Amino acid sequence: MGVEGKWGSRAGRVQLDREGTEMRVGVPTEVKADENRVAITASGVTAFRAHGHEILVQAGAGLGSSIPDTAYQRAGAAIAGTAGEVWQWADFVLKVKEPVEAELELLRPTQVLFTYLHLAASKSLTEGLLDRRVVGIAYETVQLEDGTLPLLVPMSEVAGRLAIQAGATSLEMIAGGKGLLLPGVSGVRRGRVTILGAGIVGLNACVVGVGFGADVTIVDINPLRLAYVRDVVQGHVTTLMSNAANIESAVSEADLVICAVLIPGAKTPRLVSRKHLSQMEDGSALVDVAVDQGGCAETSRPTTHHAPRYVEHGVVHYCVSNMPGAVPHTSTYALTNATMAYALEIADRGWKAAANDPALASGVNIVEGRVTHPAVADAHGLKHTPLDRL
Repeated sequence: MGVEGKWGSRAGRVQLDREGTEMRVGVPTEVKADENRVAITASGVTAFRAHGHEILVQAGAGLGSSIPDTAYQRAGAAIAGTAGEVWQWADFVLKVKEPVEAELELLRPTQVLFTYLHLAASKSLTEGLLDRRVVGIAYETVQLEDGTLPLLVPMSEVAGRLAIQAGATSLEMIAGGKGLLLPGVSGVRRGRVTILGAGIVGLNACVVGVGFGADVTIVDINPLRLAYVRDVVQGHVTTLMSNAANIESAVSEADLVICAVLIPGAKTPRLVSRKHLSQMEDGSALVDVAVDQGGCAETSRPTTHHAPRYVEHGVVHYCVSNMPGAVPHTSTYALTNATMAYALEIADRGWKAAANDPALASGVNIVEGRVTHPAVADAHGLKHTPLDRL
């Protein structure tokens, strides 16, 4: 096949030789606001190269995660000067966040995109990917037989732990909050935290909240999960079954509400209404970790790390849609630890490897103009095409 080309690099020029390769894997720099994670580490490049694949990384893609271009080059990657070069060259694109509008224009038919997509929350993105006739595989819907979401777990751990940190800051007067110290001090009550959802996000928020000294209540539909959370924190939490009455009382009495509800691939149910918020004290706070799937509160809308908060009904809302992006070094390594095995499987065998891997099959959301994930189709009223038909 010969030489595909030469790519500019901040560390020099690296020749890209395609002879004997099986898959061209491209990693562009993330362009979503305040997103500093990257979809591959240097050790990941080494793994792909060991499997006979070529890797093209955009210059500077890893800098936000403290991974210089030279680290990728030493591992065997070539460095491209622009995103356009990466998208044009790659058969298989690895990303962290969903493509923004400018990136949609760079996609081409049959290209495989492996990233967080959150399609149920965005009809325009869904339609854009359908129009480009790509294969879209979403990290967040890869699901094991026991219901575990292995590629969402590491970021859920990060987001859950950050939620308490973000909520505590939101309660400070300088952030518009009521000026309450979450763990309290001698002679002054602790802050009351209500966590909606006892999954990975909720559990991690609970562990940090209890450790922080807050008065924590957690709400979920699964009594066994609530029992597990209670055991983890040795009983230092109030557990409530999820129903309308319990949600209303737990939210209205809270100083800080953390929305941690997830339905794989689907829009998040709106459990916190404007009425609930109006019953909270002015200066209380809400952290909606589920905002990238549509949000758990009626008043939630995505924000960025540079402008993370707004006030509505007197409640300080923190609704950053890429919370783990605040700690990109930790997040990148945690994420790629989980994604690498699946990425190698796709590179080795193509996206049709999903035919023999039920977990990976559940991650396939879109295939060349067809919606293959039922929750995405339901969210937007689109036709669902079962993956096994393709």
